[in-house]
Amino acid sequence: MTPSIDIGHWRSRLAALADEFEVPGASLAFSHERAETLACATGVLNRSTAAPVSVDSLFQIGSITKVWTTTQLMLLIEQGRLTLETPVAGVLPEFAVRDTRATRAVTVRQLLTHTSGIDGDLFVDTGRGGDCLRRYVEACAGLDQLFSPGAGQSYCNAGFVIAGRIVERLTGLEWDEALKAQIIEPLGLTHTCTLPEDALRFATALGHGDDGAPADVWGLPRSMGPAGLVCARAKDVVAFGRAHLTPGALLADPQALRVPQVRVPNPYVDAEQWGLGWGLTSWDGRQVAFHGGDTIGQHAMLWVLPATDTVVALLTNGGRACEFQHAVASELFQELAGVTVPAPLTPPTQPVAVDTERFAGVYERAGSRITATVHAGALRLRTEPTGALEGLAPVREFTLTAVDENTFLARHDQASLWDAVVFETAPDGTSFLRYSGRATPKAR
Repeated sequence: MTPSIDIGHWRSRLAALADEFEVPGASLAFSHERAETLACATGVLNRSTAAPVSVDSLFQIGSITKVWTTTQLMLLIEQGRLTLETPVAGVLPEFAVRDTRATRAVTVRQLLTHTSGIDGDLFVDTGRGGDCLRRYVEACAGLDQLFSPGAGQSYCNAGFVIAGRIVERLTGLEWDEALKAQIIEPLGLTHTCTLPEDALRFATALGHGDDGAPADVWGLPRSMGPAGLVCARAKDVVAFGRAHLTPGALLADPQALRVPQVRVPNPYVDAEQWGLGWGLTSWDGRQVAFHGGDTIGQHAMLWVLPATDTVVALLTNGGRACEFQHAVASELFQELAGVTVPAPLTPPTQPVAVDTERFAGVYERAGSRITATVHAGALRLRTEPTGALEGLAPVREFTLTAVDENTFLARHDQASLWDAVVFETAPDGTSFLRYSGRATPKAR
């Protein structure tokens, strides 16, 4: 046990910060300098039942799952079963998107770095059977391209379901079973699963909406597994993160996943670059590999700092989760490693004059419609989930504040943290709005 860390103090701080940011329940685990993993928890799993959160409670870790799926593929690459440059269609002959040239060109590396160009927020329920990923890949035939493979970067959920299907093809196992064989069992993880019938064996969190009420739906369809369905306790998530600091724990060379692959077009929040699976940034000159995960009312973060040998997982089930996560991380990383977490974005002290009319319009991609309007010279955004996401995520409205001629800070009307929105024009003349990691093209 790290002698200087008082877990009782952190239990109290976690409870106090959860109360401040209206978080129903949270679970925190961390490991520093290979000491014993410490954990604490606070609040309730479900406000309707008032069941308490314990350190062994399971939360949905959402898109942190993408690092697990990346690890599965990298294990197969280390075995010589494929390479990062292998075309997806060479492994999955059934794979296709609407653009036939893109179908032939998309590579494994592009799936893992979000550079495939696939318009990838496809949330389609293809059933509970073992063929759900195969059927999902077949459904990708109707997906458009945001840009040519390798020509840009935009967060792509579909790419990781496709990656999970590659795992199935090469291992001969359903993705969930392959995950057990490749990661869960080798690491001895006792509180990690993917299917709701397995999660029911444990005390498991339910998400909560913006109004604080328990969500009507617990989780996403099984078809989204490789993109976001791992359910785990915080200590198991830390064990997975620590394996990425330990050659041979899973991968012979886990550092390869932290080599920057592409610069993120909107680097003002979170990732400055993307590795293989991991988002990459730096705090006090030290590399941070991280990933967040959002599901239905649940929010999770995993941070790995190789230089200080620190791994932290923070899992929540609602409330002002981003503010809560930043507050916890700011205090904890300072205490553990003397590392200062960057302050949140704030608007410039002097107003920036920008011609906002040129950005007005409707921007659309799979699962989302963003409308930009001008009011008294100021930009407003309205984000609406569409398709299968309609009703699962809230409609939000944002006020924008200019930083420069193409960059704005945004926050929805109930939030205190600012996010970044970048408008850009691609070489082919397509106008994009970059927000929440995605490139959304202007439709009209």
